[in-house]
Amino acid sequence: MPQISDKGHRMPESPIRKLMPFADEAKSKGKKVYHLNIGQPDIKSPQVALDAVKNAELSVIAYSPSAGTLEYREGLAEYYRNVGIEITDDDIIVTTGGSEALLFAFMACLDEGDEIIIPEPFYANYNGFAVSAGVNVVPVTARIDDGFALPSHEEIEEAITENTKAILLCNPGNPTGRLYSRDELERLRDLVKEHDLYLMADEVYREFVYDSNEHISVMQLNGIEDNTILIDSVSKRYSMCGLRIGAVISRNSAVMRTILKFAQARLSPPTYGQIAAQAALQVDQSYFDEVKLQYVQRRNIMVDGLNKIEGVFCPKPDGAFYCVAELPVDSAERFCQWMLVNFELDNETVMMAPCEGFYATPGQGQREVRIAYVLEPESLKKALICIEEGLKQYPASLL
Repeated sequence: MPQISDKGHRMPESPIRKLMPFADEAKSKGKKVYHLNIGQPDIKSPQVALDAVKNAELSVIAYSPSAGTLEYREGLAEYYRNVGIEITDDDIIVTTGGSEALLFAFMACLDEGDEIIIPEPFYANYNGFAVSAGVNVVPVTARIDDGFALPSHEEIEEAITENTKAILLCNPGNPTGRLYSRDELERLRDLVKEHDLYLMADEVYREFVYDSNEHISVMQLNGIEDNTILIDSVSKRYSMCGLRIGAVISRNSAVMRTILKFAQARLSPPTYGQIAAQAALQVDQSYFDEVKLQYVQRRNIMVDGLNKIEGVFCPKPDGAFYCVAELPVDSAERFCQWMLVNFELDNETVMMAPCEGFYATPGQGQREVRIAYVLEPESLKKALICIEEGLKQYPASLL
C-alpha cells in the first residue's frame, strides 16, 4: 500500500473539531449540545452583504484578479485608513480566508526549517499552517495566572536563534482573548528591529475590544514598516465565517510581490465572497457597537459564572470572544469527552475545546479549556449549569 507522507503524519488534528464525532453521537441520542468549542457567532450577518449576493447579476461567475478585485481592495484601504492604518490598495492581497493569508505569509517569508516564535497558547491551526509551509514553531509560554500577558523580553529573546525569521501574534488573542498593550507591542517592535525579523499579526478580532480598551495594530508601530505583515478576515468581523474572504497586508513591496505569485498559483479568491465582503464595508459603527454590547454581556455571564464554580479559574479577556478556563481535572480532554459521552443534565450537555492542542510545548494546557462565548445569554447560562454539575459528577477515578 502506498505510504502517507511524513508531512501528512505530522499535520495535527484540530482540538476544536476532534471531539465532533462524540458530539454527533450525543446528538444522535437526542441530547442537546451547547457548542462552546468553536468561534461560530450566532450574530446575524449584515443584510447589506446578503442582499449584495442575492442581487448580483452575473451571467458568468468568472475568475477575479489574483490579488482580488480593485474595487474591494480600494474599499479595504479606506477601511484601514479609518482605523488609523495608512496603506494603499497596492499593499493588500485578498485571500481565501485569513488562513490562506497566513499560509502565504509563511511561504513568502520563511524557508523550510526556518523558525517562527509564537506566544502560546495560540490558535491551533497555526501549527497546521507551519507544517504545510515546512516552518518550525518555537513557542514562548504565556501563563493563565498572569492573564496570558506577553512573555518577557528576556524569554522571547532567549528563543531567538540564527534560524528565527519571524514572530507571530494574535491580537486580540484566540484562544485567550488577551489584548496586547502598547508597551507589550513596543517591546516586540524593539526585538523585531534589533534582530531584523518579520512581525506577523493576526488581527481578525480588531473590532471586538472591551472596557474602553484600545486596539493597536502592528501596522501603527513606527520604525518597522517593512517588517510588519497584517493578517485579516471578514469571518468574525461581520459574522460571515463561511464566506472565506481574508487579506494579507504589508507595506513591504518585495513581500507583496512574492505573495502575489502564490496567489496567482491558486488563481483567485472567491468572486461572490468579494461581492459580499465589499458590500459589508458599508456597515457603520452602530453595527459593531451593538455586537460589542452583546459580547460584553456574554463574556460577563460566562467568565463570572466560571469563576463562581469551585476549583475553576478564568481570567477576564479584553477582546475577541474566547476565554481560557483552568478546571479542577487532570485531563481537560478526557473531561470534555466524558461530558459528551457520559454526562447529561435534563438531556443537555456541553462541548468545549481542550487547550492542550493550543500549545506547542508538550504537557502545557492539560487542565485548560477554551470556551467561545458566541451563544445567546440563556444558552450560556444553561451551559454553565452543565459544566458545574459535570465537574461535580466527574468520576474521582478519572481525576
